Amino acid sequence: MSSMPPKSVDLVIEARWVVPVEPHAVVLEQHAVVVDADRIVALLPIAEARAAYAPRERVELGEHALIPGLINSHTHNPMTLLRGLADDLPLMTWLQEHIWPAEAKVIGPEFVRDGVELAVAEMLRGGTTCANENYFFPDAIGATYRKLGFRAVVGLPVIEFPTAWAKTQDEYFERAGEVHDSFLGDPLVGTAFAPHAPYTVSDASFERIRVLADQLDIPVHLHLHETAHEVEEEKKKSGLRPFQRLQKLDLVNDRLIAVHMTQATDAEIAACAEAGVSVVHCPESNLKLASGFCPAEKFRRAGVNLAVATDGCASNNDLDMFGEMRTAAILAKAVAQDAAAFDAASALRAGTLNAARAMGLEDKVGSIEVGKQADLAAVRLSDLETQPLFHVASQLVYATGRHQVTDVWIAGRRKLAGRQLVDMDVEAILARTRQWRERIAAV
Repeated sequence: MSSMPPKSVDLVIEARWVVPVEPHAVVLEQHAVVVDADRIVALLPIAEARAAYAPRERVELGEHALIPGLINSHTHNPMTLLRGLADDLPLMTWLQEHIWPAEAKVIGPEFVRDGVELAVAEMLRGGTTCANENYFFPDAIGATYRKLGFRAVVGLPVIEFPTAWAKTQDEYFERAGEVHDSFLGDPLVGTAFAPHAPYTVSDASFERIRVLADQLDIPVHLHLHETAHEVEEEKKKSGLRPFQRLQKLDLVNDRLIAVHMTQATDAEIAACAEAGVSVVHCPESNLKLASGFCPAEKFRRAGVNLAVATDGCASNNDLDMFGEMRTAAILAKAVAQDAAAFDAASALRAGTLNAARAMGLEDKVGSIEVGKQADLAAVRLSDLETQPLFHVASQLVYATGRHQVTDVWIAGRRKLAGRQLVDMDVEAILARTRQWRERIAAV
């Protein structure tokens, strides 16, 4: 009896280690990921893959860990053009006296487009394949992600004052609907409501968002309990903590992506767990702005879906998810006063599958599983900075630098090859960035 001939597929990636994230904390040695079109069709030992599949392309990664593409679950990527503009300042001074005035002078579709393109180049070189975007001109943002073949959920902004994007509350909602409709069915770009924060959004707007988010079946992505000042101001205004106000408005549910949460009480943590809220932890931004410490391990132990993200480059100042996972894991141990808190496998999960779940993408990305989209990153672990190697997950979180990312795929398409961006003009990006630097500096 003759055996079946090898099946033709687009791509087989053979790796020294595959870290699928699901099952949790598993590392597979000498395994191959088989990709056809945009999907993972098999995950199996290399020898079995060679016998069963005839790929149009074979990639051999003998010194690498293959991981799911990292997911940056809270970003303001057009603000990459404001990197380093106003550092070493508290949040409200930074926002009101520096960032908002600078934005008002330069914001527009071109600023957004060029900022996103710079951010995508940086993210790909760091193994990030998906971003949860929160900024103005979402039409231009989404169009740029679509053009670049980068996966994103684009925020539909709502804020209580006029901006270059919209002048009235009705206009914010009308334009939100138009942008949402324009990306319906897009394979890479989705949408979420992005009300800025309780201190800049009215009850009436939140009520509209709640109804529309249910109707459109999209998440609600906002800053919440970022600082003690925010909480105290809301208590003076309404007698409620911001989280309590959202509870009263029926927004504390499984659509809510609550970013920062440095001021969460034990009761609020329990409420997040019960309601299915996702919390996004941005440790480096919170540390840099002295906003406080998210009790990440308390959230994790309570069963809350906890993701990790960088925030924007104006407050971080980078989009380095490897650095962010490391900071999150180490900071969580100090805050919990427990060296076993937020272990390496949990940190990697927070930067991949948990982030996908927060964004409603867990069925598509976030882990290396058959049937999911082939969003993958190859990380070379033979560098002296990651030797000797005893535990792969620990090395990825505690020792690996983003410069060790060599290859990246999104939906099966190569976006980074041997550290080189495949279809982006780096010199043109840098030239436009220098032009923006001159224009912003002159404001």
